[in-house]
Amino acid sequence: MNANNEIYAIKRVSLDRTDAETMSGYMNEIGLLKRLEGNNRIIQLFDSEVKAGPGGTKGHLMLVMECGEVDLAKLLQEQQKEPMNMVWISYYWQQMLQAVHVIHEEKIVHSDLKPANFVLVRGQLKLIDFGIANAIANDTTNIQRDHQIGTVNYMSPEAIELPDGMRRLKVGRASDVWSLGCILYQMVYGHPPFQHLSVYQKMKAIPDLAHVIEYPGCSIPTVVNKAGERKKLEHLQQPVRMDVIRGIKSCLMRNSKERATIPDLLEQEWLAMKEPEIPSTKPQLAQDETVINPYYMKQLLEYGIKLGQQAQSGEIDQEYLAKEAERLVAELKALES
Repeated sequence: MNANNEIYAIKRVSLDRTDAETMSGYMNEIGLLKRLEGNNRIIQLFDSEVKAGPGGTKGHLMLVMECGEVDLAKLLQEQQKEPMNMVWISYYWQQMLQAVHVIHEEKIVHSDLKPANFVLVRGQLKLIDFGIANAIANDTTNIQRDHQIGTVNYMSPEAIELPDGMRRLKVGRASDVWSLGCILYQMVYGHPPFQHLSVYQKMKAIPDLAHVIEYPGCSIPTVVNKAGERKKLEHLQQPVRMDVIRGIKSCLMRNSKERATIPDLLEQEWLAMKEPEIPSTKPQLAQDETVINPYYMKQLLEYGIKLGQQAQSGEIDQEYLAKEAERLVAELKALES
């Protein structure tokens, strides 16, 4: 706690069993947090040091950071019991996009975006855990990795390792967009898109173009009973807006080049909770067509029948009949306008 009674978090990591690669990851996190210092969507690092241990042991790495009150994973756990709330979703989704936009502008790919890596600090979402993030070289758009990383539920197709060393893994900003899409799917439907599959099935399904991701038209809250069974609360279901579904789909394109960018996602209209445009039910008419109501149609028919009878009896001539027809057409056009 500082002089302003603000509570700090201390991340304490034992180094006794830490190999060189893991230690490099810790140093990478410290370097990236220092580089991102001052951005209000990124967790702030105030200090760090390595404290030597007794008897020649490696000791501990200590990080002093902003203290998060709760992470998004816990918020989602509570929210999935309630009817879908689009105001809640759009509020936090926008903050998540802003946070990832900050690191992408700095040419950093996070690579492990998941709800637990977004925390609330004084009511605002911030991005944490840069242990496996990597900076992109200035002349490239992707980074290469020798090992598969990330959390399977949110892992992008291009981050799935092919067997027998067929390729090194190439992940870029679009990989983070896929992970964000999985989180948005979870915010809307209560679970990530591949949660129902085993780990092996997920690894097969995520990059598989033939595996269809389901986008139900309704969001149904669920609760977990004491036996660990999920129960759907059908009476609390809410329809999912089509523009929201399109937004999720724009993230979950298996071809990374077809995915939306963060600026694209920030421009989507549903984010501002604008009502989607409802197509006009008014029929498309030709220039010589119009729409009239039943009452006026009744009058028109009665008058037409009367004119027909008068023309048949010789009371009016064809010229008068034609002029009346032109007058009625003019009246109809005036009614339409």
